[in-house]
Amino acid sequence: MITILVKDLRQRAKDSTLIVFAIVLPLGMAFILNAVLGGAGEDFKARYAVVDADRGAGNAGFVGQVLEPMRRSGVVTLRPASTVEEARALTQRGEVEATFVVPANFSADARSGRPTTLEIIGNVGAPVAVQVAREVAQSYAAGLRSVQLAVAVAAPPGTAPGDERAAALAGRAGASPMPVSLREDASALRRQLDVTTYYSAGMAMFFLFFAVVFSITSIFDERRAGTLTRMLAAPISRPAIVMGKLLSGVLVGIVSMAILVVVTTLVIGARWGDPLGVAALVVSGVLAATGLMTALATFARTAEQASNWQSVVAMLLGIFGGVFFPSAQLGGFTVLGYLTPHKWFMQGLGDLAGGGSLQAVAVPVAALLGFAALGGALALFRVGRMVHA
Repeated sequence: MITILVKDLRQRAKDSTLIVFAIVLPLGMAFILNAVLGGAGEDFKARYAVVDADRGAGNAGFVGQVLEPMRRSGVVTLRPASTVEEARALTQRGEVEATFVVPANFSADARSGRPTTLEIIGNVGAPVAVQVAREVAQSYAAGLRSVQLAVAVAAPPGTAPGDERAAALAGRAGASPMPVSLREDASALRRQLDVTTYYSAGMAMFFLFFAVVFSITSIFDERRAGTLTRMLAAPISRPAIVMGKLLSGVLVGIVSMAILVVVTTLVIGARWGDPLGVAALVVSGVLAATGLMTALATFARTAEQASNWQSVVAMLLGIFGGVFFPSAQLGGFTVLGYLTPHKWFMQGLGDLAGGGSLQAVAVPVAALLGFAALGGALALFRVGRMVHA
């Protein structure tokens, strides 16, 4: 068994296709997804231009109440523009992601209940920043609308929208505290992976199922080349042949996962969590992938057929397991995620993100080992069909 293991590891080390699937592709996909989606919802930054024709309102206007606090907090940078044409040109060139156009008398019209418009000019290449600008404007408009409704309800009959009594009521309504406010509890545990870690772990687990395939399908290659016949003629048991093959797949999977964990941590800042917990998840995940892919291969007749089946199953498991997007987005199919090792692996990492250690991943590790035991038992039961000359 050790001899077969060493021989297979030497062959795998020279297999460029395995290196691509085990290391290059998962790293490349993690880097790309992190570049495209990394930081979504975290450390948001945007550049906005402002055409403020409502200057007379001072700090009571949209710019003073909304945009300036955002600028002081470092969320956005503001660039004043004198005309709409200038701001439109800045937005079109990509120097800012969006422009707020505040018309003259905007604040006065809004307080008096007269119709007015707050315009957003967005760059099509920055949809997230444009959407944030739109939500900010809509939120401000909703606040003004609530003040107008309060004035309409509280004002005596016959009160005109622009008279002193309406203005006084609008001032009191605007100064009233919000009945409901949201705040973040910093002391609460957040068992959620950040975007970088999510896609690093997801791509590592997804391509793991392709990496272990090469060691399993090598049995078919040995049979086709005639070397399997020689091994069966030698005093070697069939389980020893299969175990040697499977061990090479397990070691390849562990090494590739270890490389991915280290590289994504050092290069793109992935936060995998407690090392012992991560190690337990990685080892149990590799065993689960090896067991399931081996069991599936026993139903195939050729290496090509086994690879095709395994590719389809690996893709489906990845989709339902939530490595490309949160499995909650699958709606009624979410429950199917718990039938995949990917879901348990990602859930275990989420538990570690909440500050847990080895004990926190006991259930996910047990589930992964259950997949490994199920697949391994089926593979050993059908080993006689797979290993024959």
